[in-house]
Amino acid sequence: MSYLSQTQISSLATTAATAAAYLDTCDSGARFARLDPAYYQACARLLTTIFSVLDAKEAFPDLLSQSPAAQNTLECLQMERQIRSSCAGYYPQLAVILKRAAV
Repeated sequence: MSYLSQTQISSLATTAATAAAYLDTCDSGARFARLDPAYYQACARLLTTIFSVLDAKEAFPDLLSQSPAAQNTLECLQMERQIRSSCAGYYPQLAVILKRAAV
């Protein structure tokens, strides 16, 4: 397992903040922001990936307190983890179907 340096975490924090800012701007319906659906989706995926790699609560507390998009992303990841762990144990047939559908 490799660990990230403080410089790398700072770089990811800047990237996450930029992605979250675009998502928040678009979600708030800002009239002067140009909505690019592909860029919006890329920002959402990037934020999700960053939050999947690091403990977002520990690494980005300021971002989470200021950005609804960041908060929503973290909540969705937490729900996904909970569903995945519950699904395999309590609903094995559903787990098999979901695995097939994901391919």
